[in-house]
Amino acid sequence: MEYRKLGRTDIDVSVICLGTMTWGEQNTREQAVEQMDYAVSQGVNFFDTAEMYCIPPRAETCGRTEEIIGGWFKAGGNREQIVLASKIAGPGEDWLPHIRQGRTRFNRQHIVSALDASLKRLQTDYLDLYQLHWPERKTNFFGQLGFQPEEEASLTPMLETLQVLDEQVRAGKIRHIGLSNETPWGVMRFLQLAEQHHLPRVVSVQNPYSLLNRSYEIGLAEISWREKAGMLAYSPLGFGVLSGKYLAGARPAGARLTLFPDYSRYSNNAATVATEKYVALARQHNLEPAQMALAYVHSRPFLSATIIGATTMEQLKRNIDSIQVRLTDEVLEGIEAIHNTHPNPSP
Repeated sequence: MEYRKLGRTDIDVSVICLGTMTWGEQNTREQAVEQMDYAVSQGVNFFDTAEMYCIPPRAETCGRTEEIIGGWFKAGGNREQIVLASKIAGPGEDWLPHIRQGRTRFNRQHIVSALDASLKRLQTDYLDLYQLHWPERKTNFFGQLGFQPEEEASLTPMLETLQVLDEQVRAGKIRHIGLSNETPWGVMRFLQLAEQHHLPRVVSVQNPYSLLNRSYEIGLAEISWREKAGMLAYSPLGFGVLSGKYLAGARPAGARLTLFPDYSRYSNNAATVATEKYVALARQHNLEPAQMALAYVHSRPFLSATIIGATTMEQLKRNIDSIQVRLTDEVLEGIEAIHNTHPNPSP
Protein backbone atom coordinates (compact mmCIF):
# COMPACT_ATOMS: atom_id res chain seq x y z
CA MET A 1 0.00 0.00 0.00
CA GLU A 2 1.07 3.58 -0.59
CA TYR A 3 0.37 6.46 1.77
CA ARG A 4 0.13 10.22 1.38
CA LYS A 5 -0.30 13.09 3.79
CA LEU A 6 -3.81 14.34 4.41
CA GLY A 7 -3.40 18.01 3.55
CA ARG A 8 -0.81 19.73 5.73
CA THR A 9 -1.52 17.41 8.64
CA ASP A 10 0.73 14.71 10.06
CA ILE A 11 -1.83 12.04 9.12
CA ASP A 12 -0.78 9.41 6.57
CA VAL A 13 -3.71 8.00 4.60
CA SER A 14 -3.66 5.04 2.28
CA VAL A 15 -4.02 6.02 -1.37
CA ILE A 16 -6.85 3.49 -1.45
CA CYS A 17 -9.73 4.78 0.69
CA LEU A 18 -12.55 2.36 1.40
CA GLY A 19 -15.88 3.76 0.29
CA THR A 20 -18.92 2.55 2.20
CA MET A 21 -22.09 3.83 0.58
CA THR A 22 -23.39 0.39 -0.48
CA TRP A 23 -23.30 -1.05 3.04
CA GLY A 24 -26.83 -1.57 4.27
CA GLU A 25 -28.36 -1.59 0.79
CA GLN A 26 -26.40 -3.64 -1.76
CA ASN A 27 -24.18 -5.13 0.94
CA THR A 28 -25.24 -6.77 4.18
CA ARG A 29 -23.65 -6.02 7.53
CA GLU A 30 -21.69 -9.28 7.31
CA GLN A 31 -20.37 -8.43 3.85
CA ALA A 32 -19.34 -4.97 5.04
CA VAL A 33 -17.42 -6.47 7.95
CA GLU A 34 -15.63 -8.82 5.55
CA GLN A 35 -14.71 -5.86 3.35
CA MET A 36 -13.34 -3.85 6.27
CA ASP A 37 -11.34 -6.78 7.62
CA TYR A 38 -9.81 -7.49 4.22
CA ALA A 39 -9.06 -3.85 3.40
CA VAL A 40 -7.23 -3.36 6.69
CA SER A 41 -5.23 -6.55 6.08
CA GLN A 42 -4.05 -4.98 2.82
CA GLY A 43 -2.88 -1.76 4.45
CA VAL A 44 -5.98 0.37 3.91
CA ASN A 45 -6.32 2.74 6.87
CA PHE A 46 -8.80 5.29 5.47
CA PHE A 47 -12.62 4.85 5.48
CA ASP A 48 -15.12 7.35 4.08
CA THR A 49 -18.81 7.45 5.00
CA ALA A 50 -21.66 9.96 5.45
CA GLU A 51 -24.76 10.52 7.54
CA MET A 52 -27.01 9.97 4.51
CA TYR A 53 -25.56 6.56 3.58
CA CYS A 54 -26.51 4.01 2.39
CA ILE A 55 -27.27 4.87 -1.23
CA PRO A 56 -29.84 5.27 -2.72
CA PRO A 57 -30.93 7.49 0.17
CA ARG A 58 -34.08 6.38 1.96
CA ALA A 59 -35.51 7.27 5.34
CA GLU A 60 -35.54 3.60 6.31
CA THR A 61 -31.81 3.14 5.75
CA CYS A 62 -30.46 6.60 6.58
CA GLY A 63 -27.46 6.26 8.90
CA ARG A 64 -27.29 2.49 8.53
CA THR A 65 -23.79 2.55 7.04
CA GLU A 66 -22.38 4.49 9.98
CA GLU A 67 -24.07 2.03 12.34
CA ILE A 68 -22.37 -0.88 10.59
CA ILE A 69 -18.96 0.77 10.90
CA GLY A 70 -19.66 1.57 14.55
CA GLY A 71 -20.49 -2.05 15.24
CA TRP A 72 -17.21 -3.11 13.63
CA PHE A 73 -15.29 -0.69 15.82
CA LYS A 74 -17.01 -1.95 18.94
CA ALA A 75 -16.43 -5.59 18.11
CA GLY A 76 -12.81 -5.19 17.09
CA GLY A 77 -11.60 -2.37 19.29
CA ASN A 78 -9.74 -1.04 16.29
CA ARG A 79 -10.92 2.57 16.00
CA GLU A 80 -7.38 3.93 16.40
CA GLN A 81 -6.18 2.02 13.33
CA ILE A 82 -8.54 3.91 11.01
CA VAL A 83 -8.55 7.43 9.63
CA LEU A 84 -12.30 7.96 9.66
CA ALA A 85 -14.13 10.48 7.50
CA SER A 86 -17.82 11.32 7.45
CA LYS A 87 -20.02 14.10 6.09
CA ILE A 88 -22.99 16.28 6.90
CA ALA A 89 -25.57 16.30 4.11
CA GLY A 90 -26.39 19.56 2.37
CA PRO A 91 -29.83 20.85 1.43
CA GLY A 92 -32.12 18.54 -0.53
CA GLU A 93 -35.80 19.28 -0.06
CA ASP A 94 -36.75 17.35 -3.19
CA TRP A 95 -34.76 14.17 -2.42
CA LEU A 96 -33.74 14.19 1.27
CA PRO A 97 -36.89 15.20 3.17
CA HIS A 98 -35.96 12.69 5.89
CA ILE A 99 -32.78 14.63 6.79
CA ARG A 100 -33.77 17.86 8.53
CA GLN A 101 -36.72 18.14 6.12
CA GLY A 102 -34.16 18.59 3.36
CA ARG A 103 -33.40 22.10 4.63
CA THR A 104 -29.91 21.69 6.03
CA ARG A 105 -27.98 24.81 6.83
CA PHE A 106 -24.34 24.69 7.79
CA ASN A 107 -25.04 26.56 11.00
CA ARG A 108 -24.40 25.65 14.63
CA GLN A 109 -27.70 23.86 15.19
CA HIS A 110 -27.46 21.58 12.19
CA ILE A 111 -23.72 20.88 12.28
CA VAL A 112 -23.71 20.00 15.97
CA SER A 113 -26.79 17.78 15.76
CA ALA A 114 -25.56 16.01 12.62
CA LEU A 115 -22.07 15.48 14.01
CA ASP A 116 -23.28 14.18 17.36
CA ALA A 117 -25.64 11.76 15.64
CA SER A 118 -22.84 10.46 13.39
CA LEU A 119 -20.51 10.00 16.35
CA LYS A 120 -23.19 8.02 18.19
CA ARG A 121 -23.83 5.73 15.24
CA LEU A 122 -20.10 5.28 14.64
CA GLN A 123 -19.51 4.57 18.34
CA THR A 124 -16.55 6.92 18.50
CA ASP A 125 -15.70 10.17 20.26
CA TYR A 126 -14.18 11.86 17.23
CA LEU A 127 -13.84 11.96 13.46
CA ASP A 128 -10.48 12.43 11.77
CA LEU A 129 -12.14 14.28 8.89
CA TYR A 130 -15.57 15.95 8.77
CA GLN A 131 -16.79 17.14 5.39
CA LEU A 132 -19.58 19.29 4.00
CA HIS A 133 -21.14 16.81 1.58
CA TRP A 134 -22.13 19.45 -0.95
CA PRO A 135 -22.45 23.25 -0.80
CA GLU A 136 -25.34 24.89 0.95
CA ARG A 137 -25.51 27.35 -1.94
CA LYS A 138 -26.71 26.37 -5.41
CA THR A 139 -23.74 26.02 -7.73
CA ASN A 140 -22.08 23.59 -10.11
CA PHE A 141 -22.08 20.13 -8.52
CA PHE A 142 -23.58 16.70 -9.27
CA GLY A 143 -22.99 17.31 -12.98
CA GLN A 144 -24.65 20.72 -13.09
CA LEU A 145 -23.36 22.81 -15.98
CA GLY A 146 -24.04 26.50 -16.40
CA PHE A 147 -24.00 28.80 -13.39
CA GLN A 148 -27.30 30.44 -12.45
CA PRO A 149 -27.01 32.87 -9.52
CA GLU A 150 -29.91 32.90 -7.08
CA GLU A 151 -31.00 34.87 -4.03
CA GLU A 152 -28.78 33.78 -1.16
CA ALA A 153 -29.82 35.97 1.75
CA SER A 154 -30.93 32.94 3.79
CA LEU A 155 -27.66 31.05 3.46
CA THR A 156 -25.27 30.55 6.35
CA PRO A 157 -22.20 32.75 5.94
CA MET A 158 -19.11 30.64 5.27
CA LEU A 159 -17.35 32.37 8.16
CA GLU A 160 -20.05 31.20 10.55
CA THR A 161 -19.72 27.64 9.24
CA LEU A 162 -15.97 27.69 9.83
CA GLN A 163 -16.45 29.10 13.32
CA VAL A 164 -18.85 26.30 14.22
CA LEU A 165 -16.45 23.69 12.84
CA ASP A 166 -13.66 25.32 14.83
CA GLU A 167 -15.74 24.84 17.99
CA GLN A 168 -16.03 21.13 17.20
CA VAL A 169 -12.29 20.87 16.64
CA ARG A 170 -11.64 22.58 19.98
CA ALA A 171 -14.14 20.23 21.61
CA GLY A 172 -12.20 17.24 20.28
CA LYS A 173 -15.07 15.93 18.15
CA ILE A 174 -13.25 16.37 14.84
CA ARG A 175 -9.59 16.67 13.94
CA HIS A 176 -9.77 18.22 10.47
CA ILE A 177 -12.30 19.52 7.98
CA GLY A 178 -12.90 18.92 4.29
CA LEU A 179 -15.20 19.89 1.45
CA SER A 180 -17.03 17.79 -1.09
CA ASN A 181 -18.61 18.54 -4.46
CA GLU A 182 -17.08 22.00 -4.26
CA THR A 183 -16.03 24.52 -6.88
CA PRO A 184 -12.72 26.38 -7.16
CA TRP A 185 -14.34 29.54 -5.79
CA GLY A 186 -15.78 27.69 -2.81
CA VAL A 187 -12.50 26.03 -1.88
CA MET A 188 -10.50 29.24 -2.15
CA ARG A 189 -13.08 31.20 -0.17
CA PHE A 190 -12.94 28.70 2.71
CA LEU A 191 -9.14 28.80 2.62
CA GLN A 192 -9.12 32.60 2.58
CA LEU A 193 -11.47 32.88 5.55
CA ALA A 194 -9.51 30.29 7.51
CA GLU A 195 -6.31 32.26 7.01
CA GLN A 196 -7.88 35.62 7.82
CA HIS A 197 -9.60 34.44 11.00
CA HIS A 198 -7.22 31.71 12.22
CA LEU A 199 -9.80 28.98 11.75
CA PRO A 200 -9.46 25.32 10.66
CA ARG A 201 -8.02 24.91 7.21
CA VAL A 202 -9.59 22.65 4.59
CA VAL A 203 -7.34 19.59 4.17
CA SER A 204 -9.20 17.78 1.37
CA VAL A 205 -11.73 18.13 -1.43
CA GLN A 206 -13.86 15.09 -2.22
CA ASN A 207 -15.09 15.45 -5.80
CA PRO A 208 -15.78 13.10 -8.68
CA TYR A 209 -12.78 12.21 -10.81
CA SER A 210 -12.33 9.49 -13.40
CA LEU A 211 -11.41 8.93 -17.03
CA LEU A 212 -14.98 10.02 -17.84
CA ASN A 213 -14.87 13.16 -15.71
CA ARG A 214 -11.60 15.04 -15.41
CA SER A 215 -13.26 18.41 -14.80
CA TYR A 216 -11.36 18.62 -11.48
CA GLU A 217 -8.27 19.43 -13.53
CA ILE A 218 -9.81 22.78 -14.51
CA GLY A 219 -8.97 24.96 -11.53
CA LEU A 220 -9.28 22.57 -8.62
CA ALA A 221 -6.21 20.46 -9.38
CA GLU A 222 -3.90 23.45 -9.08
CA ILE A 223 -5.59 24.50 -5.84
CA SER A 224 -5.17 21.00 -4.39
CA TRP A 225 -1.49 20.96 -5.31
CA ARG A 226 -0.53 24.47 -4.24
CA GLU A 227 -2.70 24.66 -1.12
CA LYS A 228 -2.09 21.06 -0.01
CA ALA A 229 -5.81 20.33 0.04
CA GLY A 230 -5.65 17.07 -1.84
CA MET A 231 -8.40 15.53 -3.90
CA LEU A 232 -10.31 12.56 -2.54
CA ALA A 233 -11.56 11.10 -5.81
CA TYR A 234 -15.01 9.53 -5.72
CA SER A 235 -16.65 7.52 -8.50
CA PRO A 236 -13.23 6.71 -10.01
CA LEU A 237 -14.89 3.94 -12.04
CA GLY A 238 -18.01 5.93 -12.92
CA PHE A 239 -20.43 3.64 -11.02
CA GLY A 240 -18.49 0.68 -12.39
CA VAL A 241 -18.96 1.74 -16.01
CA LEU A 242 -15.20 1.87 -16.69
CA SER A 243 -14.87 -1.82 -15.85
CA GLY A 244 -16.62 -2.44 -19.16
CA LYS A 245 -19.26 -4.66 -17.57
CA TYR A 246 -22.15 -2.58 -18.94
CA LEU A 247 -20.97 -2.41 -22.56
CA ALA A 248 -23.21 -3.74 -25.35
CA GLY A 249 -26.21 -3.12 -23.13
CA ALA A 250 -25.21 -5.70 -20.53
CA ARG A 251 -26.82 -5.41 -17.11
CA PRO A 252 -25.22 -7.96 -14.76
CA ALA A 253 -27.43 -9.26 -11.99
CA GLY A 254 -27.00 -7.30 -8.76
CA ALA A 255 -24.90 -4.54 -10.35
CA ARG A 256 -25.60 -0.93 -9.37
CA LEU A 257 -26.97 0.23 -12.72
CA THR A 258 -29.04 -2.93 -13.02
CA LEU A 259 -30.68 -2.27 -9.66
CA PHE A 260 -30.79 1.52 -9.94
CA PRO A 261 -30.99 2.51 -13.62
CA ASP A 262 -31.71 6.15 -12.74
CA TYR A 263 -28.02 6.57 -11.82
CA SER A 264 -27.20 7.38 -15.42
CA ARG A 265 -24.50 10.05 -15.04
CA TYR A 266 -21.84 7.84 -16.65
CA SER A 267 -24.07 6.01 -19.12
CA ASN A 268 -24.91 8.58 -21.78
CA ASN A 269 -24.01 7.88 -25.39
CA ALA A 270 -20.83 9.95 -25.34
CA ALA A 271 -19.65 8.21 -22.16
CA THR A 272 -20.36 4.80 -23.67
CA VAL A 273 -18.25 5.59 -26.74
CA ALA A 274 -15.39 6.81 -24.57
CA THR A 275 -15.67 3.78 -22.30
CA GLU A 276 -15.44 1.43 -25.28
CA LYS A 277 -12.16 3.08 -26.25
CA TYR A 278 -10.71 3.00 -22.72
CA VAL A 279 -11.63 -0.66 -22.31
CA ALA A 280 -10.05 -1.50 -25.69
CA LEU A 281 -6.88 0.38 -24.71
CA ALA A 282 -6.62 -1.56 -21.46
CA ARG A 283 -7.06 -4.90 -23.15
CA GLN A 284 -4.55 -3.96 -25.83
CA HIS A 285 -1.97 -3.65 -23.05
CA ASN A 286 -3.14 -6.70 -21.08
CA LEU A 287 -4.58 -4.59 -18.29
CA GLU A 288 -7.88 -5.01 -16.51
CA PRO A 289 -9.98 -1.99 -17.58
CA ALA A 290 -11.00 -1.18 -14.00
CA GLN A 291 -7.43 -1.40 -12.74
CA MET A 292 -6.16 0.82 -15.54
CA ALA A 293 -8.83 3.41 -14.73
CA LEU A 294 -7.98 3.33 -11.02
CA ALA A 295 -4.22 3.39 -11.63
CA TYR A 296 -4.65 6.55 -13.68
CA VAL A 297 -6.44 8.26 -10.78
CA HIS A 298 -3.82 7.06 -8.28
CA SER A 299 -1.08 8.60 -10.41
CA ARG A 300 -2.37 12.16 -10.24
CA PRO A 301 -0.04 14.46 -8.25
CA PHE A 302 -2.95 16.42 -6.75
CA LEU A 303 -4.58 13.29 -5.31
CA SER A 304 -4.56 12.31 -1.65
CA ALA A 305 -6.72 9.18 -1.97
CA THR A 306 -8.97 7.29 -4.37
CA ILE A 307 -12.27 6.21 -2.84
CA ILE A 308 -13.11 2.74 -4.09
CA GLY A 309 -16.37 0.90 -3.57
CA ALA A 310 -17.24 -2.73 -4.20
CA THR A 311 -20.23 -4.98 -3.82
CA THR A 312 -18.29 -8.25 -4.04
CA MET A 313 -15.02 -9.38 -2.50
CA GLU A 314 -13.65 -10.14 -5.96
CA GLN A 315 -14.22 -6.52 -6.98
CA LEU A 316 -12.70 -5.25 -3.74
CA LYS A 317 -9.55 -7.36 -4.12
CA ARG A 318 -9.01 -6.25 -7.70
CA ASN A 319 -9.63 -2.63 -6.86
CA ILE A 320 -7.16 -2.69 -3.98
CA ASP A 321 -4.63 -4.53 -6.16
CA SER A 322 -4.77 -1.61 -8.61
CA ILE A 323 -2.31 0.16 -6.30
CA GLN A 324 0.36 -2.16 -7.75
CA VAL A 325 -0.37 -1.18 -11.36
CA ARG A 326 1.97 1.30 -13.05
CA LEU A 327 0.90 2.71 -16.38
CA THR A 328 3.51 2.94 -19.10
CA ASP A 329 4.08 6.09 -21.13
CA GLU A 330 2.39 4.35 -24.05
CA VAL A 331 -0.76 3.70 -22.01
CA LEU A 332 -0.79 7.24 -20.67
CA GLU A 333 -0.43 8.62 -24.19
CA GLY A 334 -3.33 6.41 -25.27
CA ILE A 335 -5.47 7.74 -22.44
CA GLU A 336 -4.70 11.33 -23.40
CA ALA A 337 -5.52 10.64 -27.04
CA ILE A 338 -8.95 9.29 -26.07
CA HIS A 339 -9.53 12.17 -23.67
CA ASN A 340 -8.67 14.73 -26.33
CA THR A 341 -11.27 13.20 -28.63
CA HIS A 342 -13.89 12.51 -25.94
CA PRO A 343 -13.29 15.03 -23.13
CA ASN A 344 -15.35 14.78 -19.96
CA PRO A 345 -18.47 13.06 -21.32
CA SER A 346 -19.83 12.75 -17.75
CA PRO A 347 -19.16 16.00 -15.89
